[in-house]
Amino acid sequence: MTGLAARLRNRSGTTSSDRFIYWLAIPLVLVLLLYIVIPMFATARTSVDGGMGNYSGFFGGNSGRALGLSVGISVVSVITTGVIGTALAVLLTRFDFPGRNVLRLFAMLPMALPPLIGAVSFYFLYAESGILPRFLAQYFGADPGAVSANGVLGVLLVHTMTMYPYFYLAVSSGLAGSDSSMEEAALNLGASRFTMWRTVLLPMLTPALVSGALLTFMVSMASFTAPQFYNVQTLTMQIVASRTSGAYELAAAQSTVLSIVSILFLLAMRWYQNRRVHRSASKGTPQAVKVIHGTLPRLGAGLGSAVLVLILMAPAAVIVLLAFTVDGSWTVQILPSQYTLGNFSRIFTDPATLRPILVSSQMAFIAMIACTVVGVIASWVVTRWKGPGKGLLDVMVMIPWALPGTVVGVNLVTAFASPSPFNLGQVLIGSLWILPVAYFVRFLPLVFRSANAALAQIDPSVEEAARNLGAGHWRVLRTVTVPLMYRGILAGALMAFIQGFGEYVASVVIYPARFAPLSVEIYNRIYSNEFGTAAAYGTLQMGLILIVLIISQRLENPGSGGIAKMLRRRRPTVETPLAGPIPAAASPLPIPSSASPDLKPVK
Repeated sequence: MTGLAARLRNRSGTTSSDRFIYWLAIPLVLVLLLYIVIPMFATARTSVDGGMGNYSGFFGGNSGRALGLSVGISVVSVITTGVIGTALAVLLTRFDFPGRNVLRLFAMLPMALPPLIGAVSFYFLYAESGILPRFLAQYFGADPGAVSANGVLGVLLVHTMTMYPYFYLAVSSGLAGSDSSMEEAALNLGASRFTMWRTVLLPMLTPALVSGALLTFMVSMASFTAPQFYNVQTLTMQIVASRTSGAYELAAAQSTVLSIVSILFLLAMRWYQNRRVHRSASKGTPQAVKVIHGTLPRLGAGLGSAVLVLILMAPAAVIVLLAFTVDGSWTVQILPSQYTLGNFSRIFTDPATLRPILVSSQMAFIAMIACTVVGVIASWVVTRWKGPGKGLLDVMVMIPWALPGTVVGVNLVTAFASPSPFNLGQVLIGSLWILPVAYFVRFLPLVFRSANAALAQIDPSVEEAARNLGAGHWRVLRTVTVPLMYRGILAGALMAFIQGFGEYVASVVIYPARFAPLSVEIYNRIYSNEFGTAAAYGTLQMGLILIVLIISQRLENPGSGGIAKMLRRRRPTVETPLAGPIPAAASPLPIPSSASPDLKPVK
């Protein structure tokens, strides 16, 4: 019977690893269907309720022009954020200079800018009546209109200075996880440092660059706050205008087209990434990356990083400045003339005013946990899946990132308004739980792409070696795969928490009346002309996120007693002459002492 079972398994062509992947994919697919795919199909069905007329005239009218403008802005945003994010990642990862860890913290802070007050800060800084144009006009005689950023340029500026962390985090994770022995081998064979970067390191960073490009393109396509503030008629603006005017079928058609364009970009990036294998061929533990210590390189990298971070931090500094400004006192001056602490005292003296911060932090944390668990499992299943359907799973996870937050919110409201077999009887309308569900749906792609980029650099033979030594599939995933990709997981989880903490576009559609999140409260304060209180909220949000960044950096820094150090102490290792370090407890058999004079049998 045993021999017959073995022959049947061989004939079917599936191994125990394949069956483990398929079993793990079942709950994953159910979650994706319930919270992502079914609400999406509801939107697509709505778009054809009145026939195909909404699609037939799409490209010849305002919708077509808005689509072209959205694609153009998104492509340029990918280029500008890619250059800045990659350059900053290289400077802060490969060069050692005083203050590097502090700059790494502040380099992430622009991602924490609250959507509405963040756009306001760009206006106060770069618009025709902003700080920079007024300063140049007063002291250098420049024309404020010529040196200001408005319209499409303003949107691109907001995108570039707030979305570059997608590239920065992905490339930093890729550089930190690379094996420096390959770089040294290329240099020892006579390659110049530029050639080594172009032929060795850059191809190894392809998964990270693809991850950053995907996230940036999709979030730019779905961007709403910046186009709204600068009155740029992108497709997201058209969707909101259609819904506001009651043209729900047209809005659904526009949302469907937006999804299709983003999915096509996703497939194109997948094709580009899969043309070659971009993982390290070395076995065992990768050799630690060596930073550059020369005086001139350190000085140049330190100055360049400091200047770049200061420029990128300018909008955040404007929010802090507004938080201490008396409402209505900043009119034609370069800087405010009156300051106060009253904006903060109102928040901390009134419990109802403090509640939005508690709601956002708790809901974002719950969503981050769900995103991390599902995102890591999804990335592993998609990467290790050998049969058909791999690309479909990838698209299912990434679809929410292609949609405006308003569409995601409306989809959830439609899907969970009343009990039905499709939502398993769940009614979330009016419940506080709809917020973490929305954040989970929207920001799952962040953890998925970041974990996927880290997993793409891990050779599957490492997992196979652990299984050959007797470890089960869950143990391999828990003790081998996840520790090797923990930098990517941590980066994705961090992005999910930050984005969830300040999410506005979906929250304004679905939030319960008694539990307004922080972003909605900021919106209410801005439109009540309470800019000081709104900026105080934004300052507190950035402060809380800065604390999260400090904690995550302590966990990531091997010298600070964090995760990396715990992972090294977690299991003793035995050096073998050929294969490198192997966890001692993972081996079910003793290693002969004759293999090396310094080795002893492991029981």
